[in-house]
Amino acid sequence: MYHIGIDLGGTNIAVGIVTEEGKIVAKISVPTKAERPFEEIFSDMADCIRKLLAQTGLDEGRIGSIGIGTPGCLDTAKGMLIFAGNFKYGTLVNYRELMQKHFDVPVYIGNDANVAALAEAKVGAAKGIKNVVMVTLGTGVGGGIIIDGKIYEGHLSSAGELGHMVLVHGGEACTCGRKGCWEAYASVTALVRQTKEAMRSNPDSIMNQTPMDKVNGRTSFDAARKGDKAALEVVENYREYIADGLASLINILCPEVVVIGGGICKEGDYLLGPINEKMQKRVFGTGLLPERKMTVAQLGNDAGIIGAAFLHA
Repeated sequence: MYHIGIDLGGTNIAVGIVTEEGKIVAKISVPTKAERPFEEIFSDMADCIRKLLAQTGLDEGRIGSIGIGTPGCLDTAKGMLIFAGNFKYGTLVNYRELMQKHFDVPVYIGNDANVAALAEAKVGAAKGIKNVVMVTLGTGVGGGIIIDGKIYEGHLSSAGELGHMVLVHGGEACTCGRKGCWEAYASVTALVRQTKEAMRSNPDSIMNQTPMDKVNGRTSFDAARKGDKAALEVVENYREYIADGLASLINILCPEVVVIGGGICKEGDYLLGPINEKMQKRVFGTGLLPERKMTVAQLGNDAGIIGAAFLHA
């Protein structure tokens, strides 16, 4: 039996046929065009599934379920999207009913960050581990929590907003409307802001060889590797912010493994080595309890498809 995994984003829809073991045998991607009614979006999803079935020679009877990973607030028991700001018509949409107009199979939905964490726990960086926290460092700070091998959803599937615990009271403004959230310090967006602030305060820094409108997550790291003092301070502070948040998550949830995702992980051990060292020292019971393993996500953009396909399990 095979399962369909759908990663529904505000920009693209990625659809794949996935084996029981979590291997993608075929996949396709099309633009979401999120300004459209959901009937049209789901019609495109169904067309993608039919194309994949034709491509692989499988008939519909070999498909055991369809899983959809989506941003937004959900009622997973009803298969209902409550609200998602990524879509023009993203209020009170029954995903299950819309998909079952096209395919008479069980349909499951899950938050996109949660399904990515599930994929990493099932077949990725934390394969076989029952208790996992995944943190993704990108435009924001997202994540998912796996407890006893299952997604921890909380009420209305809204658990896992890891980036919105407060790190600094009255601190930097966050996109959620609060101040001092972890996201406002540990996201790549925050790193870019911190880099620009350091550039303005340190005109002699080699970071200023990069135009302000070209600054990205690599700018401070590239300069720090060359010994630039201002850049070293930016990088060190950024590591501190991430480590503080991770230690708090471990103290609350006590996972066996913490999985880190996002493009900033390409900085490798220069970023993650010091973070891991700091994190281990700040965890409750340091020196008495086993160290928590920290590892880098393995599945990349396929995590959404694979995790959605596992929602039936």
